[in-house]
Amino acid sequence: MISRSNLLLLLLLLEIMFLYHLGRYVLLLKSAFTKPEKFDVYWKETFREMNVMGVGSLGIVSIIAVFLGAVTCVQTAYQLVSNLIPREVIGQITRDSTILEFSPSITMLVLSGRIGSNIASQIGTMRVTEQIDALEIMGVNTTGFLILPKLIAGLFIIPMLIVFSMFLSLIGGYVAGTLSGVISPQEYVGGILLDWNPTILIVALIKTYVFVFLMITVSVYHGYYTVGGALEVGRSSTKAVVYSCILILCCDYLVAQLFL
Repeated sequence: MISRSNLLLLLLLLEIMFLYHLGRYVLLLKSAFTKPEKFDVYWKETFREMNVMGVGSLGIVSIIAVFLGAVTCVQTAYQLVSNLIPREVIGQITRDSTILEFSPSITMLVLSGRIGSNIASQIGTMRVTEQIDALEIMGVNTTGFLILPKLIAGLFIIPMLIVFSMFLSLIGGYVAGTLSGVISPQEYVGGILLDWNPTILIVALIKTYVFVFLMITVSVYHGYYTVGGALEVGRSSTKAVVYSCILILCCDYLVAQLFL
């Protein structure tokens, strides 16, 4: 049994650690944005990051999107067993679920494992091999050089991936629904167009930008403050993915609560 005093001490230590990491995180972002280098320093790096994040993730995003839409359509049809409910509702639920929740949230959780771990391991390796120290000796603002190109690239290219995944999800639902015979093409398309509210797309994009910002900055944070060797780089990469996923899920609820 844990005594009350030990429990309070544990909670106090957790609060101190939380405030410590939050303070370092905020100071890292402040350093990145208050001392920017010339933009031409970042130009080439930003386009390279766009290629890595966008083109490199296109395949996995496409596969996830198609099957998310297909599964949502089939399972929705399975739940709607009453003849009193119009079949168009299947298309409507598939549209709202994939656009508002599955495409932004599930896709970003997967991208956290791919992009976030890559960022953390890349910067962590630079830290333990003293490449970051060498850049600082040359007078380079390392926080800005390491964060801004990745953040600009992510905020520009990843929302495009999410919108593309929304489109593929609707196609996946169409193909699965029509091939399985649970809904006709006319009913599915009619359901997609039924009572369309642009707020759904706006909230989904707000979620996406919040998720991208958190994923990239948290991954950079864990990589930038890596101490040790190759083992610690792996641990930093794991922490970056875990904390990014937790924050994405928390912000998913907060954004939905605020805007819906």
